[in-house]
Amino acid sequence: MAEPIISIRDVSKTYKSGLQALKPINLDIMKGEIFALLGPNGAGKTTLISIICGIVNPSSGTVTADGHDIIRDYKAARRKIGLVPQELHTDAFERVIDTVSFSRGLFGFAPNPAHIEKVLRDLSLWEKRNDKIMALSGGMKRRVMIAKALSHEPKILFLDEPTAGVDVELRRDMWAMVRGLRENGVTIILTTHYIEEAEEMADRVGVIDKGQLIVVEEKNALMRKLGKKQLTLELPAPLERIPDGLNGYTLELAAGGNQLIYSFDAQAEDTGIPALLKRLSDVGVDFKDLHTEQSSLEDIFVSLVHRTT
Repeated sequence: MAEPIISIRDVSKTYKSGLQALKPINLDIMKGEIFALLGPNGAGKTTLISIICGIVNPSSGTVTADGHDIIRDYKAARRKIGLVPQELHTDAFERVIDTVSFSRGLFGFAPNPAHIEKVLRDLSLWEKRNDKIMALSGGMKRRVMIAKALSHEPKILFLDEPTAGVDVELRRDMWAMVRGLRENGVTIILTTHYIEEAEEMADRVGVIDKGQLIVVEEKNALMRKLGKKQLTLELPAPLERIPDGLNGYTLELAAGGNQLIYSFDAQAEDTGIPALLKRLSDVGVDFKDLHTEQSSLEDIFVSLVHRTT
């Protein structure tokens, strides 16, 4: 089992206005994993990241990053962390290569032109290295923010809504880069409301709602535990009601009686489908087509958040 690189203990945040942005949170993030923090807007994702990165002080609790307390040992902890914030703040008049090189120096690291070149090449920015940031497109500016976060070779990388408002090509490039970083031992924490992003990338998923961490689970285990499968039978003629002979099955009519939907546990040894199909034949219900589908992480997320409202 990997060891935690980030340990969060009883961390909460209440602002002077009385708003409780985070209820006490306990969480370990493991070395080398991709951890996705999901939640609706205003759920507390950015507040939690800002606390871990030392930008916002918690009202209670402690955070350690790679063994360094984020408050007592701020400088050492912060050197381990790269942060790509949601907002694009970059000095518009600087050249790309200057702003990325300067970021490395901010963390007290000696110049390393070879590393800066590699980062810029990985992000398809090398050809733009002498361009002023103000001349770049929004997607390219986002890449510059990532390059700045990687300039000091952090062990932990935070991506706060990294692909909000970026095109599909950049999204794919970014995910290829994230996978490459993980292969080199970097731990990635991303917040997102694009659930397909978490579904594709994450090892574990945490769901936060109204400042409370409501579930932390391996992605595949979460899908298994909460994911349902449905068998949809397309009927040749609409049914007004489900025949009495099918009472023992979890069935519902849909599409104006033209579909019969059977819900079952995808992990169960016996799905009950063969018996159901035989029973349909016995009671004289024909079907012209059938297909199965499994609930996505999005369905699970929506049901979890609704459960807490």
